[in-house]
Amino acid sequence: MSERLQARLAELRREYELGQRRLQELMGQEVTLRETLLRISGAIQVLEEMSGTPDAPSSATGGATAATGGVPGTPVEGMPVSSRP
Repeated sequence: MSERLQARLAELRREYELGQRRLQELMGQEVTLRETLLRISGAIQVLEEMSGTPDAPSSATGGATAATGGVPGTPVEGMPVSSRP
């Protein structure tokens, strides 16, 4: 291959590697954020139960909507079935 093609190939490989690393970082952040949202949702649910608030799902606890992108009734990945709201 010509020198120009070799240089472009090396550049693309570097970009690909950087992209792979960034993807791994973002995936780690996603896991952390899901765990945080799940804890917050659980705390909201406990406080609502303690205050005697009716069992109407709110945007934060309606089937873990905050942790599942706003889809009520969607199970949260990695959460045991018996613990799902």
